Amino acid sequence: MQRVTDYYRYCPDTAEVLISDAVCFGRRRSNFPKCRGCRFNDDETADAAEGGRDSMSDIASVFKAYDVRATYPDPLNEDHAWRIGHAAALFLRKAQPIMDRADARKSSVVVGQDMRKSSPSLAAALIDGIRAADTNVVDVGMIDTSQIYFAVNHLDAMGGIQTTASHNPAHYNGFKICGRGGVPVGSDSGLTDISQMAQKLTPHKTGQLGSLTESDLADPYKQFLRKYLHDLKPTKIVIDASNGMAGPWMPVIFGDVPNLELICLNMETTGEFVHEPNPLVDANLDQLRAAVKESGANFGVCFDGDADRCMLVDEHAEIVRCDMLTALLSRSFLKTEPGATIVFDLRSSRTVADEIRKQGGKPRRERVGHAFMKKALAETNAIFGGELSGHFYFRDNFFCDSGMLALIHSLNALTDSGQTLSQLIDPLKTYSNSGERNFEQPDKDGAIRRLAEVYKDGEVDFLDGITVQYDSWWFNVRKSNTEPLLRLNLEADSPDLMEQKLEEVSEYLGQLVAH
Repeated sequence: MQRVTDYYRYCPDTAEVLISDAVCFGRRRSNFPKCRGCRFNDDETADAAEGGRDSMSDIASVFKAYDVRATYPDPLNEDHAWRIGHAAALFLRKAQPIMDRADARKSSVVVGQDMRKSSPSLAAALIDGIRAADTNVVDVGMIDTSQIYFAVNHLDAMGGIQTTASHNPAHYNGFKICGRGGVPVGSDSGLTDISQMAQKLTPHKTGQLGSLTESDLADPYKQFLRKYLHDLKPTKIVIDASNGMAGPWMPVIFGDVPNLELICLNMETTGEFVHEPNPLVDANLDQLRAAVKESGANFGVCFDGDADRCMLVDEHAEIVRCDMLTALLSRSFLKTEPGATIVFDLRSSRTVADEIRKQGGKPRRERVGHAFMKKALAETNAIFGGELSGHFYFRDNFFCDSGMLALIHSLNALTDSGQTLSQLIDPLKTYSNSGERNFEQPDKDGAIRRLAEVYKDGEVDFLDGITVQYDSWWFNVRKSNTEPLLRLNLEADSPDLMEQKLEEVSEYLGQLVAH
C-alpha cells in the first residue's frame, strides 16, 4: 500500500491536497471533470509511457547521494531532464508553506547552468519540465554553483537547480537541487522522492505553464562577495580556472580589486578541459604550481569545474591541505566571534580541533558530504566549516559553500597577518597524515566489522564508516557510495608511527588502488 508520505499526485488547481495513485485512478475511471489534460492522467500519456518504461532504470541510476550525475547522453538526456525538472517542481511545491503559494516570487524555481556543451539543452529541458508543473522559473544563466544558493536567497525563491557535473570529465552532466534558503536536497531529504516521481512521469503537455523570466545577478552577486574582502596589501596570485566556471566569474568579481594582480590559467569555457577539473588530484595542479614558481606569486588557487571548491598552493608551490586551511581560517572567524562553533569533516587532521579549541572556539566533527555539513552548520549556527574535499562553508553565505569566499578569506588572512601562506600553514603541520587511500573491497561491511573487532580497545565510533582513535594515532575508513571501495585516512604523532599503522590497517582493507 502506498504511504501518505509517498503521495505526489494532485488534481489541477488543488496542489495543496495530495492524493494517492489509487484515488487518481478511481477519479479517471469515473470521468472526473479535471482529469482531461492533467499531467497525472496516465491514460492520456500511455503511449509515451510505453516508450519510457525501458528508461525507468536509467533515470534511477542518475540519482546519487547528493545530486544527479551521469554521462551524457546515455544515461542522462533531455527526456530525463524534463522529468527531473517536473518532479523537482512538484516536490518543492509540496514542501512550500501554503501562505507562500500565491506569491509568484516565492513560488519560483531558480535555474542556472555551467559551461559544459550539454548544459544548454539539458537546462532548457529541465526548465520545460518545471514550467509544465505550473511553476515559475527564473533563469540566471551560466553561473558558478555557489551563485545558485545566493540567487535562491536574493530572489526569495522556493528552490534552485544548477545544471552541472562539478569536477567530472566533459562527457558528464547533472543537477544540484536545493530548496528554500539554499538548503540541499539529498537522498535522505527529498532526492529519493524526486527520483521516484521522475520514474513515473513522461514528458507531455499538461495544459498549464509557469512563467519564464531571465535575471542577471552579476552586480548583486559581486557586491555580496566583495563586502567580505578587506583592503589588501599588494598581492599577486595565480588562478587556475580549470576551464570551468571560475573562468568567466573571476574577472567579474576580482578584476578591479585594488592591489590584487591576477595571473590566469585555463580561463576559456569551451566545454573541454586542459586537465581534469578536479583540484584534489595532485597532477591537476602541475600547471598552477609551475606558474606560481615562475611568477613569484604569493599563492595559487585551483577551482573545480563549477567553482564551488578550491585548492591552494603556497608561495613555494607546495600544496596546502584543505584541513590545514580550515584550521588557519578558523582563527579569523573566532577573532570575529569568540566561542563560535566551527564544523569540520571527520577525515580532517586533529590539528583542526586543536586549533579551534586553542582559539576558544567549539569544534564540531561531522559526516562527509555537503548535505551533512550544511545541516550541522545550520543546527549549531556555526560561523564556518571546512571539508577535506575543498568545500568551505560560511554562515554569512546561508550556511552554504563557496569557492569564491574561501579565496576572499585566504586573501584576508595574508593581508591581516603580514605573513606568507607557508608561514601561516607550516606551524599547523603537527601530525603525520597518510592522505586518503582507496582500497578495492567487495565486502565493505564485512571489512568494517573486522576493523571494529580488531581495534575494539580504541575509542570506536560509526558516525561515518568507522573511526578508531588512540592517544598517538587514529584512522577513519568510509565506504564509497558508488564503487566497491573503502577509503582510508590515518594520522599519527610521527612519520614512523604513521607508516607502521598504515601498513597494519591496510591489511584488513583489500587491494590498494590508484584512485
